Amino acid sequence: MKLKEDINPLLLQVFRSVVWVYSVITFLPWYFFSGAGTNLERARRIKACSISGHPAGPYRAINSREKLVALVQPGVDTLDKMFEFAARRFPNRDCLGTREVLSEEDELQPNGKVFKKVILGNYNWLTYEEAYNAAKCFGSGLAALNQKPHHNIAIFCETRAEWVIAAQACFMYNFPLVTLYATLGPKAIAHGLNETEVTHIITSKDLLQRRLKAILCDVPRLQYIIVVDIKPTSWSDMPRGITVYNMEGVKELGSKPVHMDRSQPESSDIAVIMYTSGSTGIPKGVMISHGNLIAGIAGMAERIPNLNETDTYIGYLPLAHVLELSAELVCISHGCRIGYSSPQTLADQSSKIKKGSKGDTSVLKPTLMASVPEIMDRIYKNLMTKVDEMSKFQKTLFVLAYNYKMEQISKGYSTPLCDRIVFNRVRSLLGGNTRVLLSGGAPLSAATQRFMNVCMCCPVGQGYGLTETCGAGTISEMWDYSTGRVGAPLVCSEITLKDWEEGGYHSTDKPNPRGEILIGGPNVTMGYYKSEGRNHEDFFVDAKGQRWFCTGDIGEFHPDGCLKIIDRKKDLVKLQAGEYVSLGKVEAVLKNCPLIDNICAYANSEESYVISFVVPNHKYLMALAEQVQIKGTWEELCNNPKMEKEVLRIITEAAVSGKLEKFEIPKKIRLSSEPWTPETGLVTDAFKLKRKELKTHYQEDIERMYGGK
Repeated sequence: MKLKEDINPLLLQVFRSVVWVYSVITFLPWYFFSGAGTNLERARRIKACSISGHPAGPYRAINSREKLVALVQPGVDTLDKMFEFAARRFPNRDCLGTREVLSEEDELQPNGKVFKKVILGNYNWLTYEEAYNAAKCFGSGLAALNQKPHHNIAIFCETRAEWVIAAQACFMYNFPLVTLYATLGPKAIAHGLNETEVTHIITSKDLLQRRLKAILCDVPRLQYIIVVDIKPTSWSDMPRGITVYNMEGVKELGSKPVHMDRSQPESSDIAVIMYTSGSTGIPKGVMISHGNLIAGIAGMAERIPNLNETDTYIGYLPLAHVLELSAELVCISHGCRIGYSSPQTLADQSSKIKKGSKGDTSVLKPTLMASVPEIMDRIYKNLMTKVDEMSKFQKTLFVLAYNYKMEQISKGYSTPLCDRIVFNRVRSLLGGNTRVLLSGGAPLSAATQRFMNVCMCCPVGQGYGLTETCGAGTISEMWDYSTGRVGAPLVCSEITLKDWEEGGYHSTDKPNPRGEILIGGPNVTMGYYKSEGRNHEDFFVDAKGQRWFCTGDIGEFHPDGCLKIIDRKKDLVKLQAGEYVSLGKVEAVLKNCPLIDNICAYANSEESYVISFVVPNHKYLMALAEQVQIKGTWEELCNNPKMEKEVLRIITEAAVSGKLEKFEIPKKIRLSSEPWTPETGLVTDAFKLKRKELKTHYQEDIERMYGGK
């Protein structure tokens, strides 16, 4: 994973000699004063073990072998108690922050398209006490609008402060909150609203206008729409029987001195019905209790060192995703401040930020950040593109510093001088203060993880969890700089490996036990809403009363108790000749190729080879076209058979160097000129591939690639 050192061998030897002398002089003082020895011991220690002594497990973290953790604080067993505890402990500290929009402008692009650009001001903050009171008033107002305890209420809204205030109001008044992704299609939205029989929905002006309005007639039970935007808008063209309120108006209703009995939730009551992103078909509603979320929060918080009220978290992932919701609840439980952003305004170079003005990370300077591999892969590829554009001297300095630092952190050592001279500028892309980056939602490639470790000057932890486990399962420790692993079980969870005969995975495998990952613990959710059949398939309760979820993912435990995800049952396809191909494995290897922005491998059991749909990297494809002297527009290049052959040649080379088997290497590909975004419906909000939708979208190409047309 080292970068190629294109430098005269003699100069390279001189550089290494200087580094060696510097290391000898500074090593001992640095080693004793920095605590590097302690960190090394932590990284190498056993982190989890099988409490049964059997290689299948169950495996628990070393510090929760006797009992799994279910609470953050004694007696705080519901989300309303957690928020009340935080408001009492940190009343005057900043809680939720939103940037002021100073102006909006239309900017004409060279291709003729017009992009909307914004100039944003500073963050305006609500304190913990103010946020708590706002939630209390809003909840009381919803009750005044006839929202009853134990009756579902929906939220269909972008990630913003109002989302959290609305959610906390629902937690306080025991209104089960139905969450829906803002990018779901109209049928999926209507399905979720009808299945949960909601009469009230909380949304934004934009989403009501663009997404909800068209399906209101398909949701007959809906009576009230609450719009969170501050600016009041009249909605005269709503279907009969639907009333639209503004969030501030509902708060005013709730602030009136009318006695409203608050039905406080129990730990076992449903807090959230979270609809999945629909990567495998129709979205499923996962019933999550207050106790489930509290246990998940306790497990995640334990794995983040020195988490406290001085930390700042940047929220930009969808709050309808369990990763973001859990991360923000962890922050609230410890008094951190949360500043809101979006993928379009995150950094100075983001698509909606006007050139010369500052993105959200530059203003907020977060210390904590969660991300998904797709976003980290983009940062990695964009930075590598900039490195390629550097002068020879700059590029040589960067490569030498990168390789030196990578060598040091693999030993558990830091490089303060190297960071200050070379990497501080790169680190400033995320504000310059980031101390923990957490990746979840999908596997993060080793190359991207190591690159982010080196360039962002902070640990990049990988987490593994699912909506069905409140996002909690494992998180790697911050001083563990190994790649490709997701860490040891959290203190709230235990993991068992179940043999999978068809795939050839067994707990008795050598050198490491392997099998389907089963997660147990108080964070395992109540099951799927109105889906008894699926509940019996995917969930079970053992003889001790412990609840378990069958993930469908295949993992192996390493000797130190860390888990590695190696396969997925649903991604395994048997080819005509009997070979098993893991589509996820093929994609993970090939996504490291700079020419590929995204890829979906596909295989049919009636065929003898793998094919792939590929979103190429614009810059690299254009350079390749120039190199092989193929001319045309972007769309023409992506549809050019000669270009497909050239890209396939490079992909094949990447597959061979990535040690894929011959039968795993795609034999034919289709280039896509359009990127796959949640808006296209081809990937989820966490950028996971929607294989069913991709198959439908590329059906003609599948027939061509397999039929030889």
